[in-house]
Amino acid sequence: MVDNRISLIDPKLLELLVCPLTQNTLKFDREHNELISEKARLAYPIRDGIPIMLVSEARKLED
Repeated sequence: MVDNRISLIDPKLLELLVCPLTQNTLKFDREHNELISEKARLAYPIRDGIPIMLVSEARKLED
């Protein structure tokens, strides 16, 4: 059975995407289906395979 909540991110797309706040690269967190900005300590959600690159939609990461 396939978990439809988990999206696969095209590696080429991931190379192009940067954090809108810091302009740093992002890491894909497969477990939470998010793109992580370590410098900004934010996690951007991926919904229906589309990264939501809005700071207002990002989840703050805990230390």
